[in-house]
Order: sequence, then C-alpha cells, then structure tokens
Amino acid sequence: MRIVIAGGHGQIALRLERLLSARGYEVAGLIRDLDQGDDLREAGAEPVLCDLESASVEEVAAHLQGAAAAVFAAGAGPGSGAGRKDSVDRAAAVLFAEAAERAGARRYIAVSAMRADPSHEGDEVFDAYLRAKGEADAYVRTRKGLDWTILRPGLLTNDAPTGLVRLEASTGRGPIPRDDVAAVIAELVESPATAGLTLELISGTIPIAVAVKDVAGN
Repeated sequence: MRIVIAGGHGQIALRLERLLSARGYEVAGLIRDLDQGDDLREAGAEPVLCDLESASVEEVAAHLQGAAAAVFAAGAGPGSGAGRKDSVDRAAAVLFAEAAERAGARRYIAVSAMRADPSHEGDEVFDAYLRAKGEADAYVRTRKGLDWTILRPGLLTNDAPTGLVRLEASTGRGPIPRDDVAAVIAELVESPATAGLTLELISGTIPIAVAVKDVAGN
C-alpha cells in the first residue's frame, strides 16, 4: 500500500513516515527542497520533489497515482505571513485534495487546526491561518471521491509520547505531543470507518488504538 504525504519534511510528517514505513507501507513525501531528501530516506520514505505552491493539479495527481491513501500535513509554518497562510494552508491543501481525488487516492487525512473556521474574524496572521485552514477543511468536505477524515490537534509539543489521547468531535483545548499526533494519523489511515469525521485531538487517558476505534464506532 502506497501512502503519499504532503509536507513530507514537516515535524509530524517525518514521525509519521517512520511509523508507516515500520508497518510495511510504501511511503512517499512531497518536499520543496532536495536537500531534505536524506531526512526522508532516513525515515523510510521516498522523497518526491513537488512544490505545492506552484505545481498544477495534473502534476500532483501524477505523484499520487497508485496511492491508496494521502495525508496533507503541509503548512506555511511559524514566521510566515498571511499571504503564505493562504497559498499553503488553503490553496495547497485544496490542490492536494483535488489531485488525490483525480488520482483515485480515496483515503484522505487532512491535518487541520483547532478553531479552524472560514468565517473566523480578525486581522492578525493567526486569524488568517484559522480562516485558511477552515476554507481548506470546507473544500475537503465537498469531495465525494475522497474518504476524508479531518484531524485538528491541540497545542503541539515535542514532549515524549504517552500513547494516551482524547479524540472526539470536540475536546476543548489542550497540548498533544507530535509523536502522538503521528501515531493517531497512522491509525486513521487504517480506519476507513472514520471517514466523514472532523476530530479534535489532545492528550488524554485513552490508548490511541482504542480512541480511534471508539470514534469509528467499532
């Protein structure tokens, strides 16, 4: 099973690549800089050069051919302005979802953000980020050719993973280690019964596999 990850050099993506490759998946990560390739190969993933801010839908769809699942984990990142929040967190997310649908990569996981809302008000960069994420989520929900799940983690930390989470439609705010986020995504990839759900994620008391099965209704 081939899985393609957008934002392949991101902190969550690299963790996810290690987990998925250890489970025996063929993993590819889209990157903008070839110098990042060694980090992906070390994580067990194939680096694929593709700039989602300039690529066409056809180009991205070609990279997704043969993939059974796609994960959008890209982001403009800290320090970027409102313009890149729109071009990456919204436009690139929309492009990747459309490309996945065209390529037939039905299982689709979008890493979003708590409070993402296309109608979010405010003039700060973070407000633009929440609008961009909200608009991307709204677009993904319209794609009938995707079995999508939208994941909205809380405050991301580099703390040691606990393997214990709270995963629900609404959790309230809270922290979550990036390792645990990656582990939840890995479980979601294998849990198509979570398709059509928008889920919030923070640290909690439920083992990850159990939490995913609970929201899937298993």
